[in-house]
Amino acid sequence: MEQVIVHDPSWMKFFGEGTTFILWLTYIPSRILGLSYFTGNILFGFLGFIGIRYVFVLVYKYFPTNHEILGIPLYPTVFYITNLHFWTSGVGKDAIAFWAIAWFLFSIQQYKEKWWQASIAFFFVYMCRPHMGQALIGGAAIAIILGTDINRAYKFGLASLALIGSIYMSTYTLEALKLEDFDLATLEAFSSSKSGNLNTIKVGSGVNISSYSLPMKLFTYLFRPLFFDAHNIVSFISSFENLLYLWLSLFIYKNWSVEALRDMPLFLKAAMVTFIPVTFAFMNALSNLGIAMRMKNMLMIYFLLFCLYLIVHKKYTLHLRNLDRKKFFQRRQAIIDAKKKNAT
Repeated sequence: MEQVIVHDPSWMKFFGEGTTFILWLTYIPSRILGLSYFTGNILFGFLGFIGIRYVFVLVYKYFPTNHEILGIPLYPTVFYITNLHFWTSGVGKDAIAFWAIAWFLFSIQQYKEKWWQASIAFFFVYMCRPHMGQALIGGAAIAIILGTDINRAYKFGLASLALIGSIYMSTYTLEALKLEDFDLATLEAFSSSKSGNLNTIKVGSGVNISSYSLPMKLFTYLFRPLFFDAHNIVSFISSFENLLYLWLSLFIYKNWSVEALRDMPLFLKAAMVTFIPVTFAFMNALSNLGIAMRMKNMLMIYFLLFCLYLIVHKKYTLHLRNLDRKKFFQRRQAIIDAKKKNAT
């Protein structure tokens, strides 16, 4: 069954957003070079690996320390999560979107040298999934404005560019999603429509989210399937990952601080500002746990890293305070010893 019907199947006839972009992207390797589907999976999987490497390098460079659970260091263990690699290892929008988002965040973190790369990465994100591109450019603009470690001249230029790009692209995003505007009533109707299409008896992992409260919808999207939802080996393995997400999220309240948000690297700020509206949209639209796992894979790693950053920032801050306290008592003891020596 064809997902996209093209009457004149030449290369540029495939150019467009979503699935058609993947067809356009793979046209030359497949139709002209004659590469097999297996080779395509290898190439797309390599892009997914590059995306993971971008995030890996950012964490290594900008996180102050590490944290262990049951003697296991979270870094780099979190990069071995099964779904992170499963959805980014084959031909499709998932690998391209994940790679391009990671590339975009990697570029804006090093904006002085790589700002131009962010525009190329944004092109791939938007063409794969317009709504993700819209959320990403808006999130980057807000993160740049709120960033405290960015030179004012760069901040004004980058924020203006991101805001203008977000406003300009909003028209094309509405057209791609077949919406009239971004008001709450339109988005709610769109979400209800998507939810109804996915919540059918033919969908094995479907749940009826229409009867759920907002907190339950949020919990379902972020942390399910859990073990009681598992109906096959994939959902069973995913339960361990979701349990890790749930466990780390419990540390947000305990480790949250204004200083942590202030010191948070730009790439993580942008990712989390993007994560919030995307999560709100998807939790109201996706009533299939399998599809939810696939869609949240683009940004869920950043939520995990957000939780980890809060933990390690507090840990590092307490370490610095203990060092300062130790130095204070050492200086105090030195003064006391000097007075005793002078007295004798």
